[in-house]
Amino acid sequence: MEKIIETKLINFDNYNNALFEAVEVLKSGELVAFPTETVYGLGADGLNPDAILKIFKTKGRKSDNPLILHISDLEMLKKLTIQPLNDIIKIAEKYWPGPLTIILKKSKIVPDEITAGLDTVAIRMPDNKFALDLIKNLDRPVAAPSANLSGKPSPTDAATCMKDLDGKIPLIIDGGNTRFGLESTVVDLTQKPYAILRPGAITYEELKDFLGDVEIDSHILGKSETPRAPGQKYTHYAPEASAYLVSGSNSEKLEKIKEFIKENKDIKIGILASEEFLKDVENSIEKYNLGSIEDLETYGSLIFRGLRDLDDRKVDVIICEAVDETGLGLAIMNRLKKSTGNKFI
Repeated sequence: MEKIIETKLINFDNYNNALFEAVEVLKSGELVAFPTETVYGLGADGLNPDAILKIFKTKGRKSDNPLILHISDLEMLKKLTIQPLNDIIKIAEKYWPGPLTIILKKSKIVPDEITAGLDTVAIRMPDNKFALDLIKNLDRPVAAPSANLSGKPSPTDAATCMKDLDGKIPLIIDGGNTRFGLESTVVDLTQKPYAILRPGAITYEELKDFLGDVEIDSHILGKSETPRAPGQKYTHYAPEASAYLVSGSNSEKLEKIKEFIKENKDIKIGILASEEFLKDVENSIEKYNLGSIEDLETYGSLIFRGLRDLDDRKVDVIICEAVDETGLGLAIMNRLKKSTGNKFI
């Protein structure tokens, strides 16, 4: 029988105490859920193979799905890679701290448990004071996927971490709601042209403008293939309810939803959409407002929270409004397609 752990929740009322306790837990080889600017991370000492394995066990995550190492300074970066750093330092100085993860050739000190046996490692410097202080005080990189059970929507607040991880880890740090609510952009810098393996808050357009030679990886991995980056291989972000996307003009989307309701009279339906669209949706549907379609940063930051909220309302089906796949819309649609299994009504 799996041992039940007493999970402590600490907020920033006493910042130094929260930081001290989190560092001590990581030093002991245990796990801490902590805030970043993207989503909450489930952290372990990134150079401790036994601690890293606890991440996979706690989340129910497959061990062939690599993790990201989080760092607090460029000196830490230099120890984790064998790649020449001239161009990489320029990219780091432009985007770090921030929601950009880079894939590099790994050094010998990086445990195979982090990289799923690959010769590359994913690294980022988070733009969150607590996360940076945690890594700096531990004086070691912190391995941290999202702090949720594998496959569920990623957590953007401590309460969501508690729902998934209560009794499984010793400590959750409550730093409020995350800013972006979507995981970092992942870029492979091991070969040229550089390739975006996961879209995020740092958009393709921004990266292309800065780097010039960058492309979006279009290869969709099958279950038997090896992922090049964290989060590429398996279904992610799925709510308990069945989920679908709806696209088209507002009138087309409304017609599709009306037809869906007509064909599914006996089920409870929820919709995750912009305020502009929701005002025309009939009131029999449970609604979650993602804010204005003109503000995609807010829209994207609320997606995971909205999926969980509609699950809490016990809907049978969640219909998610699609957006244009440009700028931040590319990252939003990447998450929504994974949440819905790329199913459209």
